[in-house]
Amino acid sequence: MASDQPIRVAIIGLGFGAEFIPIYQNYPGAEMYAICRRDQKGLDECGDRYKIKARYTDYREMLKDPAIDAVHINSPIPDHAWMSIEALQAGKHVACTVPMGTSVDECRQIVEAQRKSGKVYMMMETVVYSREYLFVKELYEKGELGRLQFLRGSHQQDMDGWPDYWPGLPPMWYATHCVSPCLAILGKHAESVVCHGSGRIREELIGRYGSPFAIETATFTIKDSDVVAEVTRSLFDTARQYRESFDAYGSKKSFEWQQVEGEEPVIHVKSTPEHPVAEPEIPRRTAVPDYGRLLPGPIQRFTTKGVYSEDEGEQHLSFTQGGGHGGSHPHLVHAFLSAVRGERPALPDAETSANWTMVGLCAHESAMNGGKRVPIPTF
Repeated sequence: MASDQPIRVAIIGLGFGAEFIPIYQNYPGAEMYAICRRDQKGLDECGDRYKIKARYTDYREMLKDPAIDAVHINSPIPDHAWMSIEALQAGKHVACTVPMGTSVDECRQIVEAQRKSGKVYMMMETVVYSREYLFVKELYEKGELGRLQFLRGSHQQDMDGWPDYWPGLPPMWYATHCVSPCLAILGKHAESVVCHGSGRIREELIGRYGSPFAIETATFTIKDSDVVAEVTRSLFDTARQYRESFDAYGSKKSFEWQQVEGEEPVIHVKSTPEHPVAEPEIPRRTAVPDYGRLLPGPIQRFTTKGVYSEDEGEQHLSFTQGGGHGGSHPHLVHAFLSAVRGERPALPDAETSANWTMVGLCAHESAMNGGKRVPIPTF
């Protein structure tokens, strides 16, 4: 699209989605044009608060609005796929919260719809824009980690009390937060996965999706790489403070995410005969810098605090539980709108979003089949 025209954005889903409204409103060259929510009262409260005139209670009606260039989907997980497909078919660019879909076929349909439309599709994966991931990526690109030898991700969260589509959800269906950094840092796709389920959730939770496991742990191979990654995921009946984490083990240095919120991560250095390091000095706590400097000035402040810091309002539970998602939200907006303007490819694009999502979908299939290796489809 023409660079001198503002990109008109519509947001669907105003729970977590409302976190992004002030970022779009402050983004140079964007217009926070429309909002969509089924509940009229909640829609008007949000519209009045942020002074947004275009308001829709029907998503399909919103897609008919020719003024809208891009939609940012923050709806419940079961709606991600059909909403993404219909938006692409309507000629809109699409940003969608994770996961891409809940089946391999849904992922395939989105990839096909994106190719046919020629529009941008980007899954809004927070972790690969968090300050911790950006820090590890910088260390790796500078050569400080040396050769990457192993990668690990973990996402543990207590979902009791969340909306009704969550109870009993297979843990690996929502695995992109721990899968994505392992693949993004190498810039490669996963090839096959082996997963084991462990433990058992309450009987009343099992019926919805037929998944009994409290924890699922997977290892996956990476195409054109000798590195293997491991991810662990839990949602119910497991005692653990919220944690999205990423560990990278290198030949020179390794990075390990902090164990609990408020700590600093650890960097381990390799002792060599030429440069011996005493055992107690191998690990050291390391402060992670903020990466707001990579963003346009008007949205840099959103990396270090929630959008509601300066006025009334409640931050969404996923934001407060997730430690602010590592300051990723303005980076996501910048990456998406830059892709819409054709300044850089979307990260993740449709094929990559599908791969990151299907690692989890295929992992759960493996767990339900006793740890059988499952190849990850390519489109």
